[in-house]
Amino acid sequence: MCRHSPPCPSDSATDRQAARVSVARHEQGWALLCNDVLLFEDTGQLLPDGQVVAPCRSDAAGRVA
Repeated sequence: MCRHSPPCPSDSATDRQAARVSVARHEQGWALLCNDVLLFEDTGQLLPDGQVVAPCRSDAAGRVA
């Protein structure tokens, strides 16, 4: 349960990666967010229910692939 004001987005929200970082292990390439989402440096995500969200990749021109 988030105690921030305003509250962090839930793990099911489209902007879930905007939640505050609870624990970060930059040397390992991940951060645990307040909403229990595991965010990886390649922008991939692991949700609390085990669902994997693929990394958001962009091409050399900056377009999202």
